[in-house]
Amino acid sequence: MRIATYNVEWMGNLFDDNGALLHDDKWSGRRDVTRAEQLDALGIVFNALDADAVMVIEAPDGHRRRDGVLALETFAGWAGLRARKAILGFVNDTQQEIGLLYDPDVLTVTHDPKGPGIGETGEGPSRFDGVFHIDLDIDDSLDRVRWSKPPLELAVKTAGGAAFRMIGVHAKSKAPHGARGKAAILRAAIANRRKQLAQCIWLRRRVDTHLEAGEPLIVLGDFNDGPGLDEYEKLFGRSGVEIVAGEDGQIGLFDPHVELVTSRRIGEMPASARFWLEHEQRWLQTLLDYIMVSPDLRDRNGDWRIWHPFEDAGCYRVPELREALLTGSDHFPVTLDIDL
Repeated sequence: MRIATYNVEWMGNLFDDNGALLHDDKWSGRRDVTRAEQLDALGIVFNALDADAVMVIEAPDGHRRRDGVLALETFAGWAGLRARKAILGFVNDTQQEIGLLYDPDVLTVTHDPKGPGIGETGEGPSRFDGVFHIDLDIDDSLDRVRWSKPPLELAVKTAGGAAFRMIGVHAKSKAPHGARGKAAILRAAIANRRKQLAQCIWLRRRVDTHLEAGEPLIVLGDFNDGPGLDEYEKLFGRSGVEIVAGEDGQIGLFDPHVELVTSRRIGEMPASARFWLEHEQRWLQTLLDYIMVSPDLRDRNGDWRIWHPFEDAGCYRVPELREALLTGSDHFPVTLDIDL
């Protein structure tokens, strides 16, 4: 079985309010890419993946006036995907949802959030559309943390009867958007880093409940973080990815890319995203996207792959796929082939 995570930059811009494709020559949310060009590229990429399930990060938004599930299923039908059924969790107001496209002939999927509902829940692992209380700045007072994009918690069963859990994640960006001046940028970056770490601590507490119950678990998505990624990690001592994967004394989650970057802080590193730095006139590559599995899934013949157009030989050798990966998004898909 193939499980994938793919952050599709501003996918919601490719659909109208009725979920119909906007396959035209107007600009998408991608730099210098039209909506038709992005859609055509995504059709190529999703077909090449041929995944049983794809956790789509920055999926089309869903609310009273827009139907993100319909948009995803319309795209799947247009592209001819077998992963043609879609599910969203808690909708948000950022125009970027977390959604799963999956093959209904292979998987049965249910939105199954855990934890107490919205309210003042203390430091316990409340439901992801609720509030988490934690002292972020060590001032003996609890801060109230919310997810702008609540993780998507799914109960999944295969056609053969195997059951497991999935949690799709889009953690807080650490970029100091909107800040001007060195002091303001520093304050915003540190505040964003604190919130990102708090979200990862919250997520890890939910992970603990599943691991302690012996439930097979896959946690996947865009963590906007990784070991050694920025100078603020020294200030806080750890990355959000390391928190979710598990620290000393905890049951660990496994992703070989986490293992690689935590054991080798210098030298060549894998990358799953590529951003243009206008002020430096160069590309920045970084690892933000992961698929972590519980110990009981680690030995199921797992094969992890980052579909990087220049670093993965299979992607590079196919010009159509290579160009589609560059056009479709600023992130590249990550896949896990595993016996489930």
